[in-house]
Amino acid sequence: MADRLKKATEEMTQSQRAETPDSDHPPSAVRHRLRFPIASVIGTTLEYYDFAVYNTLAALIFSQIFFPSFDPVTGTILAFSTFAVGYLSRPFGGFVFGHLGDRYGRRFVLVATLLLMGVTTALMGLLPTYAAAGILSPILLVVLRFVQGAALGGEWAGAVLLSMEHGDDAKRGRNGSWAQMGPSLGTLLATGSIAALTLLLTPEQFLDWGWRLPFFASVILVGFGLWIRVGVSETPPFLKLAQAGGPSKAPVAEVFRSHWPSLLRGGGARVGPDVLYSLTAVFSLSYLTSTLGESRTLALVALSIGGACNALTIPLFGSLSDRFGRRTIYGIGVAVGLVWIVALFPMLKTGTPAVIIAAISAGLVIHACMYGPQAAFIAEQFPARVRYAGSSLAYTLAGIVGGGIAPLMFASLLRAYETYWSVVAYTAVALLITAVVLKMSRPSGGTKELA
Repeated sequence: MADRLKKATEEMTQSQRAETPDSDHPPSAVRHRLRFPIASVIGTTLEYYDFAVYNTLAALIFSQIFFPSFDPVTGTILAFSTFAVGYLSRPFGGFVFGHLGDRYGRRFVLVATLLLMGVTTALMGLLPTYAAAGILSPILLVVLRFVQGAALGGEWAGAVLLSMEHGDDAKRGRNGSWAQMGPSLGTLLATGSIAALTLLLTPEQFLDWGWRLPFFASVILVGFGLWIRVGVSETPPFLKLAQAGGPSKAPVAEVFRSHWPSLLRGGGARVGPDVLYSLTAVFSLSYLTSTLGESRTLALVALSIGGACNALTIPLFGSLSDRFGRRTIYGIGVAVGLVWIVALFPMLKTGTPAVIIAAISAGLVIHACMYGPQAAFIAEQFPARVRYAGSSLAYTLAGIVGGGIAPLMFASLLRAYETYWSVVAYTAVALLITAVVLKMSRPSGGTKELA
């Protein structure tokens, strides 16, 4: 293995020299600089498109398609339970692909996870309904959801490291934020396509076969993503590890043995923004349509506009964290988020489209304030030899107690207490956990080197 890594390193170094743009050809230089952030953002965008298609449909109609024998609220809870499966399986992907990413390279894993996600999502579009297959239908849904979540669990760290480890150390916040744009861009693409279908099709057509179309579209999108990613090179830190004697032979075990404080810091920083995102981008859809009786189109348009705001501001906050520090920008997002969650439900209950759109958009901009610096913050907790495994595990394990169970908890709390204040309290606790973690973490951004 060491000989193969050494040979691969030499070949990659020669390839990268050949690809280094000449100063007399500035257009080539621009293309060279843009290749890595594009490869980073395109993969997470396409994978989160797949994930967001499921999440959106789970909030809107899956209770009728896969759980029709239950009342609407119970059906929605069951649909959100399958949503949680995708988060519960992410650590499995973090373990498997985290090991592979630190052992065999970032590039290899990025191609494998994207392909796995595309195949799984296309198969979701072929699933039989409960009316056609009975209990087999939701069982198959859960299985595919598990695989989908595992692929996404292995994707995130690779996409982040691809742009961060190829870029300037002084701009890690900005470079890491490219991959962070994926969830909002993917959500925007997914909700936009579903909103268009709800306008073009009758409710009966959408419920009968229209919901399958966004899943099938994934095949084309993933094919484009693979074409982009196959052309990128391995990151310099991983190549240096190969030259220095090889990467860690058991990166996952090394993370738990020697870097567990970093794992706790990275994971704790993720809990608050994850819950806030689930409240804004997932639960609000169900609350608006099922509880308040607003139209699906209004809910999807609000989320689409909010997703655009989120995507545009993520790199802004990532760049600001390079100048003012990760904890400062992150902490501002936490503080403003605690105020915003108190105002969210009264704004939604006004029934005024402009107010509803403003409420959703504000929540997603606040999320961006935390999510922009998050990639660099988590990656900076780990050395290069275990960075893929450490970042993947921190991201995915925290996802279970963060966004994974949040929609299910929101629906259950609303059912049990019949007041939105229970949902507000749950989100506030999650944000306070992140605040405590930030307070206990070392300052990062600007001066700290990524070794």
